[in-house]
Amino acid sequence: MSQSPSTAPPVVQCLSLTKVFQDFWGRDKVLAVDHLDMEIQPGEVFGLLGPNGSGKSTTIKMLLGLLYPTTGAARVFGRPPTDTAVKSRIGFMPEESYLYRFLNAYETLDYYGRLFKLDRHERRRRTEQLIEMVGLRRAGRRTVGTYSKGMARRIGLAQALINDPDLLILDEPTTGLDPVGTSQIKDVIKALAEHGKTVLLCSHLLADVEDVCDRVCIMYGGKRRALGPVNELLERREVTQIVARQLDEKTIAQVRSVVTAAGSEVVAVEHPTDRLEAFFLRVVGQAQRDQLQTSGAEVSTGVAGFLSAEKKGGAALVDSLIQAGRATPTEGMPHVATEPVEALPAPRADVLADLTSKGKPQTTPVEPAPPPSHSADSKPDRSVLDRLTKRKDGP
Repeated sequence: MSQSPSTAPPVVQCLSLTKVFQDFWGRDKVLAVDHLDMEIQPGEVFGLLGPNGSGKSTTIKMLLGLLYPTTGAARVFGRPPTDTAVKSRIGFMPEESYLYRFLNAYETLDYYGRLFKLDRHERRRRTEQLIEMVGLRRAGRRTVGTYSKGMARRIGLAQALINDPDLLILDEPTTGLDPVGTSQIKDVIKALAEHGKTVLLCSHLLADVEDVCDRVCIMYGGKRRALGPVNELLERREVTQIVARQLDEKTIAQVRSVVTAAGSEVVAVEHPTDRLEAFFLRVVGQAQRDQLQTSGAEVSTGVAGFLSAEKKGGAALVDSLIQAGRATPTEGMPHVATEPVEALPAPRADVLADLTSKGKPQTTPVEPAPPPSHSADSKPDRSVLDRLTKRKDGP
């Protein structure tokens, strides 16, 4: 987890943010977010927690510019969320990955790269790194419609990172993932924060939030109920924990007597147990080291190389294009021997003089033929009219 300096301007600001949903007649029906105030600092992993209906999704939609606040304001990078320049710096992974079923992983990331106007070489480079990062190298040529939910979440995370965002918003990123995938996603989130990315994490899995978040905000009924660093919120000052290596019964009795003499009591003396998640990861990790085959997702290879804090937004792409323009056109091309080209004969002076001495021929514009004149004495041919109007005799 990363701690950013407090002097840096916040990435996200909610200033008395309020959203009221109304019915058809304009009457207030639901107060989804009620005067929310919070800030998210650069390089921070921030957790937004709360039960269903507490206003988390509505808050995220307002930060993405998908909903307008009723009152108050939201600022992302110091600007309104509806600003197009702000949107290009945000990566969003929704709770459900709505991807095109008949595209494979490579085609999916290439499509989203085109939306951000990345050139073909850059799209290919980022696609390869992201697919390797989320562990879908072997399944990359399969269509997304055949993926399990966990694999779809992995490719959803990859598409959220294709534009190298400065702010990453993740809504339930570990839903549907197995313990190995959950651990890998948490490692990726931590590594992204170390690379200078700011992460807003919304999840119901409190253990995951506790593992990766620097600070959390707990919402209920649209209001902020708690806000602060995870360690401070979870600290129990009324209990002191002493961790020691294995002690014999005699030493434990001496410790009890010392604690009792100090006016306190020993509540419990027990051997700590390992977490089931840690035990599971050890077993699976050993199987992976034994190179056992699997048709599902593989082990993540860490954060993609292009996801760094050194280049913000499209700066890396701009620099690469500038460097490419400075390179010589034949740089990196194989040398091919060329035969000398025979010089063309010089033009004859007498021919040039003859051509320049002749002017352009004068052409007289052809006037259009005058329309036929009709004299006053001209009369229509009555025989034609009679034939047209003559009725046939008969029954």
